[in-house]
Amino acid sequence: MKRDSIVTRVVLLAVFVALGAVAVAGAFAYPLVRAAAESEAVARLAALSDVTASAIERRGARNAPAPLPRRLAASLEDADIIGYLIFDPEPQPAGVSADVVRDVLIGLSVSSQTRIDGVDYLVEGRPLADGSGLLLLQPKSIAGGAAQVVLLRFALALAIGLLIAAVIGAIAARRLIRPLQDARDAAARMATGERDVEVEPSGPSEIADISVALNRLSAALATSEQRQREFLLSVSHELRTPLTAVRGYGEALGEGLVEGEEVPRTGSIIVGEARRLERLVSDLLDLARLGAVDFTFTPVSVDLVEIAQEAGTVWADRCSREGIHVTIDVPDAAVDVHTDPVRVRQIIDNLMENALRIAPPDSAISISVTSSAHGAQLQVSDAGPGLTSDDRSVAFEPGALYERYRGLRPVGTGLGLALVGRLARGLGGSADVGVAPTGGATFTITLPTRRAD
Repeated sequence: MKRDSIVTRVVLLAVFVALGAVAVAGAFAYPLVRAAAESEAVARLAALSDVTASAIERRGARNAPAPLPRRLAASLEDADIIGYLIFDPEPQPAGVSADVVRDVLIGLSVSSQTRIDGVDYLVEGRPLADGSGLLLLQPKSIAGGAAQVVLLRFALALAIGLLIAAVIGAIAARRLIRPLQDARDAAARMATGERDVEVEPSGPSEIADISVALNRLSAALATSEQRQREFLLSVSHELRTPLTAVRGYGEALGEGLVEGEEVPRTGSIIVGEARRLERLVSDLLDLARLGAVDFTFTPVSVDLVEIAQEAGTVWADRCSREGIHVTIDVPDAAVDVHTDPVRVRQIIDNLMENALRIAPPDSAISISVTSSAHGAQLQVSDAGPGLTSDDRSVAFEPGALYERYRGLRPVGTGLGLALVGRLARGLGGSADVGVAPTGGATFTITLPTRRAD
């Protein structure tokens, strides 16, 4: 097992928990077991004293204070017990207090302890019918030895339990990390470029959620990369078209194939295609800069009505050449906003470019400005084919509408609306799209009316 692996940590945790349990159990169990063993030793010694006293009374011995008869003493010696017969308070057995001897001789049964030559003894005294008494002494270590045997067996059982805990911890940890290893392998495959990776969710819910998240990530990456490929294909197509035209007409001019009155018209075509190419490159650069730290906004207090009127005047002239009318609906009073006027004009130009492309002949494009408690709204509405609810949900994603309507309606590269959405967010506002009264699309840009804190 690796030193820092989950298996190692789980096993060590199980061992440490088991060791803690053993230590706590031992700390509580030892005094209890020792006390129980000592109580049992006292009870055995007391019972043996009663039996011995009865045996002596049946024998009817009456002598001076002396050890027990040899045979009885031998049987007690096997149990490491010292026995005495006492007749008078004096002399008394060594180490036994005079109070114990006196109590036994006056007819009391005594349970006591004493210490002889540094050894603790249990003392049991029994009076005999003839006025004498019996004393039995047994080392307390006998009880301690029994307690140690019990504790050793207890410790052995705990050690076995400790080993079992370690084994179970290792097995459980291996089963636990198997789904994590599968998720790790799947992530490694995704890092190499695989996108059809799928992990079977298993294990606890928290770990299964990781597998589900990886599956979603794999699907999202596949979708994102597919969109990027489609976007690059569409952009390359859009770049190639004006470049081909510029190259073709330029070669024709250079080879003298265009003469007379066709020269100015050819020059105009080249200029138009160059402007289209310039616009496309500009949109690409703006989109790239929006994701970079050096893309700057310079918000100031400006009148949104004035910006809309200036843009409307410029676009009215261009749209009239295409047979499209431009209407400007703004309030008489100023609508002050705190924003970047250059970026707002960029938003209007992109929306007007998009509207002009799809507007049918002899239709109208409307530019309007309103104000509310939530901010100022700038709207551009057209009379084109409009957008479905599904279209509106992806309108500001690069290339999304281009892929849907390429070849079906006049569409650009899909960069203009994406740029509008990102510029609106960069200005602290938002961009939305809805349905115009004419059935076309209405794009609403909401901008803050005061400076953010």
